[in-house]
Amino acid sequence: MSDEHPEPLRDASVVVARDADGLVALLSAWFPRQGGEYLFLPGGRREEGETPLRCAQRELQEEAGITATTWHPLGAFAITLSTTARVHLFEARDLTCGPQQLTPTERDFKLSWWPLQDAIDAATKGRFILPAGPLALLLVDRAEHNAPDN
Repeated sequence: MSDEHPEPLRDASVVVARDADGLVALLSAWFPRQGGEYLFLPGGRREEGETPLRCAQRELQEEAGITATTWHPLGAFAITLSTTARVHLFEARDLTCGPQQLTPTERDFKLSWWPLQDAIDAATKGRFILPAGPLALLLVDRAEHNAPDN
């Protein structure tokens, strides 16, 4: 397996969106190459001139139909060892839900709401397609348990 890429990778953003009850917005879709339906968090690649936060806001609105007024950065990590591209992780709160704005390649994305611990359990069972989602969920869980009022 090679880490070489035909074109430079762009930074990406991934979002843990949580409603007033603490439920997490998860997306699911069928991935033929992987042979199954998998979960993932809203997110995607940055567009030209876009900040990581603006990318997160756009992807959340497009893929999940959600806007948020409160944003917390969770960190940024290398996508692969062979590129300087990074994935930026965010938690979004104070949500407003509307219609998804899916592209033709995203038309099968299904939105569902999960308790945080159930989402983490799904990650431990291999139900997520990409590693950034489980990492973001664990960082949110850690921050929640380390909050001053806990």
